[in-house]
Amino acid sequence: MGLFRMPSLGADMEAGTLVEWLKKAGDKVASGDIVAVVETQKGAIEIETFEAGVIERLVTEVGQTVPVGTPLAMIRAEGEKAVPEPLLAAAKAMPAPTAPPAPAPAPFRPAVVIPHVGGEIKASPAARKFAAEHGLDLSGIEGTGPEGAVVFVDVEAALRRGVSAGPAAGPGAAAEPRKSSGVEGMRAAIAAAMARSKREIPHYYLGHAADITASLEWLAAHNADRAPVERLLFGALLLKAVARALGQFPEFNGFCRDGRFEPTKSIHVGMAVALRGGGLVAPAIHDADRLPLDRLMGQMRDLANRVRAGRFRSSEMADPTVTLTSLGERGADWVMPVIYPPQVAILGAGSPATEPWVVEGKVVPRQICHLTLAADHRVSDGHRGALLLRAIADLLRAPEQL
Repeated sequence: MGLFRMPSLGADMEAGTLVEWLKKAGDKVASGDIVAVVETQKGAIEIETFEAGVIERLVTEVGQTVPVGTPLAMIRAEGEKAVPEPLLAAAKAMPAPTAPPAPAPAPFRPAVVIPHVGGEIKASPAARKFAAEHGLDLSGIEGTGPEGAVVFVDVEAALRRGVSAGPAAGPGAAAEPRKSSGVEGMRAAIAAAMARSKREIPHYYLGHAADITASLEWLAAHNADRAPVERLLFGALLLKAVARALGQFPEFNGFCRDGRFEPTKSIHVGMAVALRGGGLVAPAIHDADRLPLDRLMGQMRDLANRVRAGRFRSSEMADPTVTLTSLGERGADWVMPVIYPPQVAILGAGSPATEPWVVEGKVVPRQICHLTLAADHRVSDGHRGALLLRAIADLLRAPEQL
């Protein structure tokens, strides 16, 4: 009998609120199935199980805020005998792991409840309650649940997109202005994590001007006969080059906990994505060094679309081993990022620009991208950091090898 627990979705998470069960007792689940939605300061996150079997009992009820590690459900393996009722009761009464109390996510501003006029809209109880609390008309929300039902994350996504609350509840009534979901809480979480980072981690910073002319020329030729949705973007080349280079410099890929560095063999690059309603998350592209470019580009598009719609998964939030932030599309020439603990490095990329460059003794125009690195001086030093940046630049000069 396995216990499905509240996962840790980042160093700054101590607790989460269970807002919706997507499975019920008696349902079969496979590894990777999404079984619940948890609300944290980063938003609503779909929680996956990595055990296969049958849900024996749901231990935590919707609406409860519990610390990381608290049992949420019991999963019985296929062929395993059902657990006697006394043991089930004992599991439900199991105390949560000791953890400091964490503030609940910032609440929304109350709003007038807008009833739907017409046929019944299929929606989960959590989605109905959430929509009612924030004055949203369910008829204006596209459902992604079973048989098109509106589920919690659909309402969350609608709030981020600024969906209209619909007609007023009564003559002359108007819905009170709504606020984006948990923005204040997310900003507080980001501030706490970054303050901790700057307080505890001895940062050092390096920059490198990378000639990416060959990458952009290769991309132009590669994309010439492709439909827009099938084209590669420079961001895919950059992420792949970062992941490949990290394989040569493992001291930048891993975690520092309790003063000890824990290197990881897998390279899961956290891709920083700005949320439309405000805030920032950096979910992982898993095994980025081993993904073919087309598949990597597909995963980047899918991840960015889901995150901006307020839909991301626990596995994507829990294990980035390093982070890449690119502000090129915002026009920034370079960025000096702050390490997200317990990671030990973060890389940045600015906007590519045409600059004068010396090639074989002649000054010629080249496309230049300014790469930056912030790294933990407890784990690495500037010599190795400079070599890492040069390795990334070298890979970008030979894009056909990526």
